[in-house]
Amino acid sequence: MKISLIVNKDKARAVKVAESAVEVLSPLGAELISAGDCPIKGTTVLADTEKAIRDCDIAVTVGGDGTIIHTAKFAARYDKPLLGLNLGRVGFVANLEPDELQELTKLITGEYRIQRRMLLDILVEQNGETRQFTAVNEAVLHRDTRSNMVELSVSLHGERIISYRADGMMFSTPTGSTAYSFSAGGPVIEPDMRCILLTPVCPQALSSRQVVFGENAELSAKVYPSNELSCYMTVDGQYPIPVTGDDTVTVRRSPQELQLIILKEKNFFTLLNEKLKEF
Repeated sequence: MKISLIVNKDKARAVKVAESAVEVLSPLGAELISAGDCPIKGTTVLADTEKAIRDCDIAVTVGGDGTIIHTAKFAARYDKPLLGLNLGRVGFVANLEPDELQELTKLITGEYRIQRRMLLDILVEQNGETRQFTAVNEAVLHRDTRSNMVELSVSLHGERIISYRADGMMFSTPTGSTAYSFSAGGPVIEPDMRCILLTPVCPQALSSRQVVFGENAELSAKVYPSNELSCYMTVDGQYPIPVTGDDTVTVRRSPQELQLIILKEKNFFTLLNEKLKEF
């Protein structure tokens, strides 16, 4: 079995924890791989994260939820199961803590289950061209920090259904319901559900509310900034793209899924309450 260790070198203890994981897995016959940006002793080092994911059977991230989100896009693309080992502050997506490394032996014996998480495809139509992204957590349309509120509208299967005047709005997966959407007042959704969550960011109207759409909804969004305002779209906090009133952003369920490895069964709502006590 080939297991890739994707390590966030900026996290304190990450390399040391990864080396401890090698000590657990190597005697069991696992072939261990790491990426060139953070090579780990006792592993075969490949050029980058994408190659390390493509050439493995299972990927293990060592870092926080951000490390998982970054790695998840490659794991979904190549249909590889992913396990998160948490070194972050919250770690909603990670399944193991650093003091639980012996649980890694279950990767070899097959004593785990796969939880499939829904992803979103984000299509941005600009100047006659279409760019596509995959969101693990959310896609956000937001005003420039120097600008006032912007007008935003949402259509469902081509029919306009909602308008907001707000700082922005986001389309989230169930996984992303505990991320930025949660901070913006959105509801918590069980992560293995299939739906798309729309959450306005600081809306002007008291009547503006979050909306949950079915998994097969195809949503499109338009923004109406004036000449003095600018608006951007980000996907999982990355890829900032300027968006004008001439552009269209389409959101729909991705055919790809994130396969998360569950070694330790933890009640989602109990875990949520425990993590939120830290804030």
